[in-house]
Amino acid sequence: MNGFEEHCFDHDGVTYRAAVIRPVVENPRGAVLVCPTIANRNEAMDLRARMLADAGFVAVIGDFYGSDMPADIEDVFAAGRLLMQDTLRFRSVLDANLAAARSVVPDLTFAAIGFCMGGMAVLELGRAGADLCAIVSFHGLLATGAPATGSIAPVVLVCHGDADPMVPRDHVLAFEEEMDAANAQWQLMAFGGVKHGFTDPASDLRDLPAVAYNARADRQSWSAAMLLLDELFPA
Repeated sequence: MNGFEEHCFDHDGVTYRAAVIRPVVENPRGAVLVCPTIANRNEAMDLRARMLADAGFVAVIGDFYGSDMPADIEDVFAAGRLLMQDTLRFRSVLDANLAAARSVVPDLTFAAIGFCMGGMAVLELGRAGADLCAIVSFHGLLATGAPATGSIAPVVLVCHGDADPMVPRDHVLAFEEEMDAANAQWQLMAFGGVKHGFTDPASDLRDLPAVAYNARADRQSWSAAMLLLDELFPA
């Protein structure tokens, strides 16, 4: 297994850092932008990137805050909430992340996956018309300040906990209607009784009623994501 490389890029006066890990195979199958949780890059995101590299992909972990990232975790969460509420600024940061990822491996086709805030992020990339073959959201928020106005080209997979209080069922219905109006190839994989943050074992350490790890949902959602990538990027 190769180690992580750090690639810096500037956007709107802020320096960001993308973490890149490459597979050991000579010819990667493709590339995946990994949009992290609201906490930004951490061990859980590194693990997912390594899993993608093991499967033959170049994985690029994005950066939501760059040099503006606060030191205190509560301030990080506040900064993340503000960014998600400003759809145009959020999308500009995401566009810059995707452009930086492409500059690292310009000849590869990209997919994007994301967790929590990152799950919302990849959906915003799809709504904005990003050139991706697939987007996969794991327990991401589904509401948006700017619903898609044109067609969504990437295949869309949303892995969602039905007991996630951050994504009530009216948001799910509105998302389904939005995807239909955008002529998207979409799939919603919903897990009954499962809360937010179901892919991260550390969710159970946070003592928050909205989040909980669920091993079954974690396994099945990752398997569904890899099945989709296997279809789009044959080995």
